[in-house]
Amino acid sequence: MSYSYDAKTELCRLSPENDCCAIAECYGMLLFCNTFNTRIIKIITGNKAIGNRIVSLFMRAFSTSFDIMPDEDEPGKQAYVITDSDKINRIFETYGFSKESLLAHNVNLGVLEEECCRVSFVRGAFLTGGAVTDPVKSYHLEIVTAHYNVSRQTYSLLLELGFTPKEAKRSGNYIIYFKQSAAIEDFLTLIGAPIHAMEIMSTKIEKDVRNTVNRKVNCDTANVSKTVDAATVQIKAINKIIEAEMYDDLSEKLRQTAKLRMDNPELSMQELAEISTPPVTKSCLNHRMRKITQISLMLE
Repeated sequence: MSYSYDAKTELCRLSPENDCCAIAECYGMLLFCNTFNTRIIKIITGNKAIGNRIVSLFMRAFSTSFDIMPDEDEPGKQAYVITDSDKINRIFETYGFSKESLLAHNVNLGVLEEECCRVSFVRGAFLTGGAVTDPVKSYHLEIVTAHYNVSRQTYSLLLELGFTPKEAKRSGNYIIYFKQSAAIEDFLTLIGAPIHAMEIMSTKIEKDVRNTVNRKVNCDTANVSKTVDAATVQIKAINKIIEAEMYDDLSEKLRQTAKLRMDNPELSMQELAEISTPPVTKSCLNHRMRKITQISLMLE
């Protein structure tokens, strides 16, 4: 199963605190589901936990059952459908709307006066219209609806709850989304999926540690490469002086430096300075090596 599927399954373990929360969660489900109009209500899901929750919430919120129920053994996505006019009318009236006068869907904030109801509404919206990617791949959570007003009003509701989501339009649908891992963690925790919020946090920590290690390895590799390149140039200069039979003409300090380099081709200048006898500074050793290099250049 996908990460999104599992996160929604975790949400379905929650029981609404009050009847008003059940009504609010159903409201979110309906406004973000597949079809919600004056003729038909259709909610399609491939998650049986969501299907069971839909049935129980509708009974609690509206004392209403579905007219068409999927076969429990039916694989894949399943549809929960209401076509009975009286049932649909009862649902619309619960949210303060009349089927005859409805022109476009809106979020009736009067149904969501309490914070627990606003949270329940957002949970319902995510269950039927939302998705969240596996944090191992990327950080992205979105809620999609076909209703412009609903999207804008839900966006404002999220702002009131302390979030700052982004908005987009795709294939005629309106999308509210998060790209920041911290925002997704907070969102999932708020609506009742703290386990999956913790998974995002743990994954982020693992990524950060891995990136830190990779940066250190890359840095160390670059430093080793620089050391090898510098040592190669220095040894080539020393060999040129030896081939020209001018090694014995070098001063004692330059001969010591040259021998130190030839005996320790893998060491950095700092490491060479530390093993010098007598001890010298890295700056001093660099100065001597530059002199050796200059002498070798004069032989070209």
